[in-house]
Amino acid sequence: MIATFVSVVIPPGLAGLDLLLLVATSFATALMTAVLGVGGGVALLAVTASILPPLAIIPVHGLVQAGANTNRAVLTRRHLNRSLFTDFTLGAVVGAVIAALIVVQLPADVILLAVGSFVLYLTWGPKLPHKALRGWPLRFAAALTTLISMFVGASGPLVAAFTQQLSAERFVRVATFSACMSVQHGLKIAVFGGLGFAFSDWLGLIAAMIVSGFAGTWIGLHLLTKVSNEQFSRVFRWVLTLLALRLLYTGVAPLLT
Repeated sequence: MIATFVSVVIPPGLAGLDLLLLVATSFATALMTAVLGVGGGVALLAVTASILPPLAIIPVHGLVQAGANTNRAVLTRRHLNRSLFTDFTLGAVVGAVIAALIVVQLPADVILLAVGSFVLYLTWGPKLPHKALRGWPLRFAAALTTLISMFVGASGPLVAAFTQQLSAERFVRVATFSACMSVQHGLKIAVFGGLGFAFSDWLGLIAAMIVSGFAGTWIGLHLLTKVSNEQFSRVFRWVLTLLALRLLYTGVAPLLT
């Protein structure tokens, strides 16, 4: 019985300690995103990239994040900005279709440098005009970030940089960001599944990570009620800045060696 459980939950080639680390990281990063609004996806990607085989990193990370963001979106659904979510979904579908048709991988360092720079601009630059947060501008941004996420895994900081400008209310930001990211990661799963990735080999691990992530989300959202909008905005901006700087460093590091 125990051997069967282990064989289902732990994929071949993965040690038990690696499983525990991934499950614990899923809990911690889900809590982090619920409280800070962003950052958990990038942190989880860093850990999975150090443990999983290269071809499994982005698909497994995408499915785990789809679960985490869906949980958070459901728990905060009454705060969702529905018009922004609709426009984002339309654009994300276009981006996923384009990604499925691309046969060459874009240079990761170029993408990271571009994303990091743009996140810094959106975080510290002039506020976007209201029309940029709806309609075709937003759909284009959704398509672009969905396309980027297929290659670098975590586009959360870029999406969060847009959603942080839509409202000063912290729960609106968290709800809308979570719903948009659940769509984006769901489309990523469809693309990688269509390209032949064997998700069935990883379902036990993914399920364990999603369950621990739900616990982290539930605790994090309760902690969020104790934070003011002003405190949330201040911390959110600096977390985005640190994530952008990390993206820039990751992109430029290969050029310096």
